[in-house]
Amino acid sequence: MTKSFIPYSTQSIGADDIRVVNKVLQSGWITQGPKVKEFETDVAGYAEAKYAVAVSNATAGLHIACLALGLKSGDEVIVPTLSFTASASCIIHCDAKPVFVDVYQDTLTINVEQAEKKISKYTKAIIAVDFAGHPAEWSKLKRIANKHKLKLIDDAAHSFGSIYKNRKIGSIADITIFSFHPVKTITTGEGGMLTTNNKEYFEKISLLRNHGIIKSRELHDKYGGWFYDIKNVGFNFRLTDIQAALGISQLKKAETFIKKRRNKWNKYKEALSKFPQLILPIEKKDSISGWHLFPIRIDSSQTKISRKELYQKLINAGIGVQIHFIPLHYLSFYRQFVGVNETFPVSENYYNSALSLPLYPALTQNEQFYVIGTLKKILHE
Repeated sequence: MTKSFIPYSTQSIGADDIRVVNKVLQSGWITQGPKVKEFETDVAGYAEAKYAVAVSNATAGLHIACLALGLKSGDEVIVPTLSFTASASCIIHCDAKPVFVDVYQDTLTINVEQAEKKISKYTKAIIAVDFAGHPAEWSKLKRIANKHKLKLIDDAAHSFGSIYKNRKIGSIADITIFSFHPVKTITTGEGGMLTTNNKEYFEKISLLRNHGIIKSRELHDKYGGWFYDIKNVGFNFRLTDIQAALGISQLKKAETFIKKRRNKWNKYKEALSKFPQLILPIEKKDSISGWHLFPIRIDSSQTKISRKELYQKLINAGIGVQIHFIPLHYLSFYRQFVGVNETFPVSENYYNSALSLPLYPALTQNEQFYVIGTLKKILHE
C-alpha cells in the first residue's frame, strides 16, 4: 500500500519555475506585459505557427476562436460528443448550434465520415478534439473542410507537443487552442494559447482577448495618447506576466515532460497488454502523441467487474483514477441538440467502460508499479 494518494495527474513545478515567477513579482509588471509577448513568441515557434495569442484559459480561447470565425445565430458546428463541455459551450456562447457526432473506436477522435454526413447548408465549422493527446485525422478533416468550405478548430487541450504526419499540432487547423491547466503537458496555473497561420484571425483574436480595444498612432495623434476605440465588444481574457513567466520556464521542459509521459504510457501498455479484460489506447503510425491520458476500457465480455466497482476499488486503494468524459449528449443541457432516437454507440460504450489511470511526469516507478499491481490484483479477483 502506498503512503499517500496518487492523483490521476498533477503539475511538475521546479525551483527554476519558482525563481522566474518570483523575478516577475519583483519586477513591478505583473499583469499582461512583456512576458506574455515572449511566451506567445515562444509557443508560436514551438508549435510551428505564425501567430499565437495567450488567453486566461482554453475555454476562453475556444470561445473567441468561434467568434473570430464569425459564428452566429443559425450557424451549425460539428463537434464530437466525447469531450469536455468547453468543446461545445463555445458554440453555444456564439448563439450557434452544436451538431454532435461519434468518435473512432481506436483513437477516440472525431469520426470524420460521420461528420461529413452531418454537414448541412448551415454548417460553418468543425471542432475536432485530439483525445488524450492523440491527434485527430487531420488529413481527412482538411479534405472535407476544403470540399464543403468549412473552417477547422483544433481543441488541442490534450495535445500540446503532439505531432501529426511530421507537423506539430498548432500548425494544422485554422485555429488551435491549447490548455495550460495544471494537469496538462505544461502549466501556467490556468491559461491557454491560440495559434493560427491566418493574420486576420490573429488580429480578431487579439482584440477579443482585450475588450475589443483598438489603439493606433492615428487615434493618439488625433485625440491624445490616452485615446482608444472599440468597434466590437470583447472580453477580459488576458493572461498575466506571472503566468507567462511560468509558461516560458515550463516550455523549456516540454519535451522532457512529453518523453516521461510517453515512457510511462509505454510501461502501462507493456504491463497491461496481457490482460484480456482491458482494452488499451493505441498510437497510430502517422502520429506522435504527447499522451495527456492513459485511458483503459473494461471488456465486459471478459470480466464481470463493472467500471463503477473498479473505479471505487482503485480509489479505496489510494489511486486517483478519473473518467474522461461523460458524453455531452448525456448532459441535460445538450439533450436538446440530439434526436430522440439518436445514439453514439462508440462514445457511449467507451463511457460505460472507461477509466483514466494516473499519468504525469513526476509519477514514480514505484507508484506506477503499485497502480499496475493493484489493477492486476483486482482483475484477478
